[in-house]
Amino acid sequence: MFGSLDASNFSGSIPFYDNEFEKILSKITTCYQLMKTDKVVLENDENKIRDILLLNYLKNDEIRRKIDLIQWHFEREVQEDHSIGRTDIKVISPNTFEKQEAYYILECKRLDNTNTTGISGLNAKYIENGIDRFITKYYSSFYRVNGMIGFIVEELKIDENVKRINTLLGTSFSSITTKQEIIKDSFINDFEYHYNSIHTDKDNDKLKIYHLMFDLSQNIQ
Repeated sequence: MFGSLDASNFSGSIPFYDNEFEKILSKITTCYQLMKTDKVVLENDENKIRDILLLNYLKNDEIRRKIDLIQWHFEREVQEDHSIGRTDIKVISPNTFEKQEAYYILECKRLDNTNTTGISGLNAKYIENGIDRFITKYYSSFYRVNGMIGFIVEELKIDENVKRINTLLGTSFSSITTKQEIIKDSFINDFEYHYNSIHTDKDNDKLKIYHLMFDLSQNIQ
């Protein structure tokens, strides 16, 4: 297996699970890149975009073998056992068979260029219905690391948009304690738009959230 499943200490076992989750996110990004190569036609609908990524790629056995994704399993719209959340994508690892709470969660959100600095735009929804759901424990975080995927459905400058999300975090969502705003990361080769942020949840425990920004604006019909 993967050694001890004690994930209660952020500074102890968490760096290992950081590394495992980064591998998973790297392979999910490969699937996104395959979607781009395949010129997949998408509707401007969060669940339908997620379902194509999940069903046609992450759960495609031929692709899973090709990109070495076999050891992880992905499920959609799963009701959690010990919280009220329904996860967009639940990532099951070999550890999950030893301890049922030992899984990762990915929350998916659309992003566009409308009202990017306002509290009614999709940037605000990315925080309110995404980041905050981890902070409030609406979604569980056994490993203290989870992820979000931003589906970019209109042309925008992604780095500039991340700055706008950070501004909203600091101004309109002061209830969220952010120890480190969303910053650029570098663990995925040949993919620029991946980030991470660090927060504390409602029990004052540290929580790391990874952010993947997938530009699908040219695929939306």
